[in-house]
Amino acid sequence: MLQIKNLTKVYEGGVQALTDVSFEVPEGQFLAVIGLSGSGKSTLLRCINRLVDPTSGQILWNGEDITAATPDEMRRIRRRIGMVFQHFNLVHRSKVITNVLAGRLGYTNPAWSLMNRFPKEDVDKAIQQLERVGIADKAENRADELSGGQQQRVGIARALMQDPQMILADEPVASLDPVLAHSIMKHLEEINKTDKVTVLCSLHFLDLVHRYADRVIALNEGRVVFEGSPKEIDDKKFKDIYGRDAERVG
Repeated sequence: MLQIKNLTKVYEGGVQALTDVSFEVPEGQFLAVIGLSGSGKSTLLRCINRLVDPTSGQILWNGEDITAATPDEMRRIRRRIGMVFQHFNLVHRSKVITNVLAGRLGYTNPAWSLMNRFPKEDVDKAIQQLERVGIADKAENRADELSGGQQQRVGIARALMQDPQMILADEPVASLDPVLAHSIMKHLEEINKTDKVTVLCSLHFLDLVHRYADRVIALNEGRVVFEGSPKEIDDKKFKDIYGRDAERVG
């Protein structure tokens, strides 16, 4: 169970990104977080794994207070939280398999990782994860030789290397065409359903929310303005909240 309690984030300069955000995510749920650009979606996800430190409030995961965790405790917690980024966050000049193996850095001897030396079982595991997302044949390619959709699959494989209990996907399909967007969402759905991994996925395409999410929360100017089932937030409701029509991936 993930519990967000009265979470607030104010950046330097007084920019209020989140205000008093509270909700719960049961284990194994696929939660979509929706909102327009600047609504606080990325800040929320980054607060959950402390890439961004909240200003106030609490984040509890299975009873453990993430907001109070020490750096050593956060390293242990982050092992179990996979992150999938909008812009992939790969080392472009490195091989695909090296990028995937980066998911094991929290488990590996630091001296070995600096030399890109990983145990054989980790290398075998990396190949298995690349097979799972359908690009094992690209293992020796440089990351920047891949298409956007392929790079995002590398990002998913890297997250899977952590044996995560939760995946935070920050606008994972924002830069992809409709076919690729659905392929990435299907991978996340399969991980959620088959591996029972909790998924929090920020999206701005309403049709993807309807197709893949179990539940949805909507943020507007850093506040939760809706929480419920995807079918409850139709085009009219979206327009009522945001004053504009919802985007669709097609």
